[in-house]
Amino acid sequence: MASHRRPKQPNRTRVTVLTATAAAAVALSSQAAQAEPTPSKKDVKAKVDKLYEEAEHATEKYNGAKEKQEKLEKQVGNLQDSVARGQGELNKLRDSLGSMATAQYRSGGIDPSLQLFLSSDPDSYLDKASALDQLSSKQTEALKKIQAKQRTLAQQREEASDKLADLEATRKELEGKKKKIQGKLSEAQRLLNTLTAQERAALAKEEERANRASAERVDLGSTAPSSGRAGAAFSAAQSKVGSPYVWGATGPNSFDCSGLTSWAYSQAGVSLPRTSQAQANAGTRISKGELAVGDLVFFYSDLHHVGLYAGNGQILHAPKPGANVRYESINNMPFMFGVRV
Repeated sequence: MASHRRPKQPNRTRVTVLTATAAAAVALSSQAAQAEPTPSKKDVKAKVDKLYEEAEHATEKYNGAKEKQEKLEKQVGNLQDSVARGQGELNKLRDSLGSMATAQYRSGGIDPSLQLFLSSDPDSYLDKASALDQLSSKQTEALKKIQAKQRTLAQQREEASDKLADLEATRKELEGKKKKIQGKLSEAQRLLNTLTAQERAALAKEEERANRASAERVDLGSTAPSSGRAGAAFSAAQSKVGSPYVWGATGPNSFDCSGLTSWAYSQAGVSLPRTSQAQANAGTRISKGELAVGDLVFFYSDLHHVGLYAGNGQILHAPKPGANVRYESINNMPFMFGVRV
């Protein structure tokens, strides 16, 4: 007779172990498939350079907002001073008119029309032409001066209020741009931290070699400055070779790109706008072949980088975060045009 025994069931512990092992194998293989390869030093450097470029672009926008803030602060201060002076003048005019009223009272009573003025708003009162006929010419003149001064003060107060609102908005804009720059720089640092200590040291040496070579071995040829002022500006910039790039800085110890050019030209007695985009309109635009020493040189389609032409295809500029003021080939960035100040 055939046997009908029940098949032997597998051990439960064995099933659990096998299942767990299989699950772990699947998980590991899935993680291996999804894991991204570690970026190379070259890839990290390219990404960091891109972030530095974006930070510089944001820096020029920050510089523009900061320049606007400084102008608004000056305008608000001037308006507030004018209002304070005007209020003092108005008080003197009112005191003078009050003295007239006192003199009239002592000599026989206050003119009814003047009495009416002293107890009401002069603007509405002066609209009543019939009342003016009852005032002396001196009193009429005093009233007109008071009215004009009140109108001027009202306009100045309104303008100051508008400027203050604009100033507050600009301060908020400035803070936003500052955070954007700091975010770009922090992201760049995070990427650099993914490299090994040896790779970071290698990048630092590359940057150091670029800075050192700029000062020691650059060949500027014999190109003459475009003018005496351009020559003086270029000489001033040369004295800052080796100074660090710091975003928002205008010297004398550190610079960003437009900070260096504006500082250099200020040493030659020329006031340039603060941002690279505004400096692009500070003179006559010229081609690469027309460049002479000291001319401004602009890069990228949005003109967010500027330097000084140094001769022999070289520029002198504040390149980027982590670098020093140095000479570099004009071909290292997309050239747009030059400007002769």
